[in-house]
Amino acid sequence: MVSSDKKAEFLSEDFLLQNEYSRILYHTYAKDLPIIDYHNHLPPSEVNDNKSFGTMSQIWLAGDHYKWRAMRTLGVSEKFITGNGSDQEKFEKWAYTVPFTMRNPLYHWTHLELKRYFGIEILLNESTATEIYNSCNEQLSKPEFSTQGLLQRMKVETICSTDDPTDSLSEHVAFSKKDSSFGLYPAFRPDKSYAVESPETYLAYLEKLETKSSISINSFDELLEALSNRVAYFHQRGCRLSDHGLEQLYYFEKEEFDMDELLDQLRAKKKLTPRQIHFFKFKTLQALCRMYHEKGWVQQFHLGALRNTNSRMLRKLGPDTGYDSIGDFDQATALAKFLNSLDSDDQLCKTVLYNLNPRDNEVFATMIGNFNDGSIKGKIQFGSGWWYLDQKDGMEKQINTLSNMGMVSCFIGMLTDSRSFLSFPRHEYFRRILCNLFGQDVENGELPWDEKWLGKIISDICYHNAKNYFDFNQANYQF
Repeated sequence: MVSSDKKAEFLSEDFLLQNEYSRILYHTYAKDLPIIDYHNHLPPSEVNDNKSFGTMSQIWLAGDHYKWRAMRTLGVSEKFITGNGSDQEKFEKWAYTVPFTMRNPLYHWTHLELKRYFGIEILLNESTATEIYNSCNEQLSKPEFSTQGLLQRMKVETICSTDDPTDSLSEHVAFSKKDSSFGLYPAFRPDKSYAVESPETYLAYLEKLETKSSISINSFDELLEALSNRVAYFHQRGCRLSDHGLEQLYYFEKEEFDMDELLDQLRAKKKLTPRQIHFFKFKTLQALCRMYHEKGWVQQFHLGALRNTNSRMLRKLGPDTGYDSIGDFDQATALAKFLNSLDSDDQLCKTVLYNLNPRDNEVFATMIGNFNDGSIKGKIQFGSGWWYLDQKDGMEKQINTLSNMGMVSCFIGMLTDSRSFLSFPRHEYFRRILCNLFGQDVENGELPWDEKWLGKIISDICYHNAKNYFDFNQANYQF
């Protein structure tokens, strides 16, 4: 039996901070800094409209495939996940699931979010579900629990949504005219412009792109003209960064195919071969990256996801419903050659590389050093632990690898990559983990206890590096 004075308090103020040095670094230099969330999937309309949510299931469970995967693993029926179960039934099934998620980051995130947003410190389980559900729903009805209120509560200074080139950005424009404590900026996500696996789907997308750009796309040059039109449109509306989700980057030494001929094949609804698909992606991405350099943007590449693995559930529920995993794609050679093809003409803009397979951490951490040219601090970044790696072990490995093989002091830190307005305590989670790693090194005699200098490095990683790297103050809306 553990005596009462020996029991560790769960989620105390010193959660994850294992020594006095870690605690000083977190509480003095990290805890109260604003948040720059430069990549997420929050719906801009819900930010601009200052949406309020009726129930915890609507704000907490809808769209969260982390939770959905856990519930399915436990044998919870799809009726209570994405199906027609009531909001209360869905919450109760999640409450039933939570105790079984111990040692999964969901257990930490769940209770951090309940504590930080709603002041609830009791553990969520079957017996507390009704009490917690009713308390949270009551609080959600208050004005300060609207989307803007929740973001302000977490000291969010900047959020960047993820937007297709055909999006109007009307919500961003409308929000830019409001007096707000934080900025909402678009990020250009052109994945559909080179997603040529399905000719029918691609042709439908080209029609949308033609309409939005007012350019008829009958050749590859006209495709690039239409995309350039949309890059300019986004830039005028505050966009200063792009994002791309890919299995891997591609590179071709020679012009193996004629791009106009490939477009003709697509228009004839003929499927391209895998190599033709990769060539199409390479040529389009290379051209896009040159556009970003011209505008002074930051480009982001999320690499390594194996998506839509379950065809039966894809047909039933569609994409982004919890059936994606880590892929084992080759990354290094083509990635190096792709970046070099831009750098050789001095057209490689600031770049963030996110890795999903931890076996490749060292590849990414050393790759960034190949293209840091002294022109900009931390020009090429090894992005924070992403998706399956944005948990304690994954973040520690990313931070340690970057420390060993690069300059963690230049790191631009954490982002949520989330669709939930309750996910922002993940920044706190990251900050605690970061401070604990530095504090442990001091305790072990591996770093000197120079509080002011270490505190500066911590605050830079948590906030100031991103603030300077993205320079959102220059992203003025122009109409």
